[in-house]
Amino acid sequence: MSNVLSGLKPSALWKNFEAMCAIPRPSKNEEKIQAFAKKFGEDLNLETMVDEVGNVIIKKPSTPGMEDRLTVILQAHLDMVPQKNSDIDHDFDNDPIQPYVEDGWVKAKGTTLGSDNGIGAAAAMAILESKDIPHGPVEVLLTTDEETGMTGANGLKPGLLDGDILLNLDSEDEGELYIGCAGGVNTNVVFDYQEENVPKDYTAFKINVTGLRGGHSGLDINYGRGNACKIINKLMLDADKFGLKLSAIDAGSLRNAIPREAFAIVVIPNSNISGFENYIKQFADSEKEVLKESDSGLNIEIEKTEMPASLIDIKTQTNLFKAIEKCPNGVIAMDKNMPNVVETSTNLAIIKSGDSKIEVASLQRSAVDNERDIVAKDFYDVFKNAGAKPEFSGEYPGWKPNVESAILREMKEIYNKKFGKVPDVKVIHAGLECGILGAVYTNWDMISFGPTIRNPHSPDEMVNIDTVEKFWVFLIETLKHIPKK
Repeated sequence: MSNVLSGLKPSALWKNFEAMCAIPRPSKNEEKIQAFAKKFGEDLNLETMVDEVGNVIIKKPSTPGMEDRLTVILQAHLDMVPQKNSDIDHDFDNDPIQPYVEDGWVKAKGTTLGSDNGIGAAAAMAILESKDIPHGPVEVLLTTDEETGMTGANGLKPGLLDGDILLNLDSEDEGELYIGCAGGVNTNVVFDYQEENVPKDYTAFKINVTGLRGGHSGLDINYGRGNACKIINKLMLDADKFGLKLSAIDAGSLRNAIPREAFAIVVIPNSNISGFENYIKQFADSEKEVLKESDSGLNIEIEKTEMPASLIDIKTQTNLFKAIEKCPNGVIAMDKNMPNVVETSTNLAIIKSGDSKIEVASLQRSAVDNERDIVAKDFYDVFKNAGAKPEFSGEYPGWKPNVESAILREMKEIYNKKFGKVPDVKVIHAGLECGILGAVYTNWDMISFGPTIRNPHSPDEMVNIDTVEKFWVFLIETLKHIPKK
């Protein structure tokens, strides 16, 4: 372990987080971090189990004098989003994350940091190993595969936990309490295509769209950042006048991240190369002007490359380009009752070709399940009408706010006494596990809170050190003041 975070406070939390950074834990490959969490509980001689879907559950009895308190579940997820800059050599299945400290923030070298939700998990583990923090009965629930399928939350069985209050440690603005969240659904699309021969007298180019900020497809969707999938499609659709033919496309990498990069291999008739090159320069200048406020790092370049072995048939190419142009993307509606809160959105996340197929992935979110389904159906219909095969998957419900929550009242009072202000109470435009978990354990009173994290799901992810300490103090004070049974 590198110990670059050893001087930070609270030391117990940062120790656990740095240990997690050393363990690969991308979504869908969480065996190592599950084993780490299981051993952590067992080494403390606490009741520990791993359920059938990989959730780790650790139970700690109350400290002396706190036996009469309601049982609290501390909940976080073990997996992280694996995103890296294209110039970084990093294998998320095997290589450790390399954290460092800069200007009051903890960041990672060229990759996502995993503070989403490693900080929450590290805090829960610090409570488990503490010997001087008063608390009632505590159950820690560390779920699996939150980022790509909510697999752990969806697979949690009733009867495994005895708690009354769920503290979800997975929100990303200190000083805010979240009492509701958006639901989501994936819309997946497949185009089958025929491979065609490359005509004579053509030259091959690689198109590179890079430098975009990306970010969380829910939390950052309202910032107007560029979508690499949309940009490269617009470029190629407009370049049809130069006889552009598509061989391959690789745009975006994760469904729940705004796509930051996109690449395509195309061929252009030799007679049109000069016009195509001039067009690229004009297009790049135009897009940079459009995004100069929200995404100033955009870079669009072309380079000559080896001639591809085959092309995507022109009918499929045309259908793809037109469908991507028409499909909804970004903010669809704002919440009518809460200012500056996104109600409904959609993110065109991935376009990839290979093996005679083009796959398109997207994620629709809404605080209103019906509105989520409407925008997902709009997305579905665009591609169905284009001759593709769309389908839905991974649907999960929103978490309906309970403004009369007893733990909400308690935590607002605790925060005000400790920090001199009342925390903001909000609904988050992202998929928290609370909605799914609360449907299984209907008695739970639930709150989500956390430190300040910026640019989650991107290599610019960072967590603010001062807010981690405030989050920790707030968590401890909350546990001290949990209501009696």
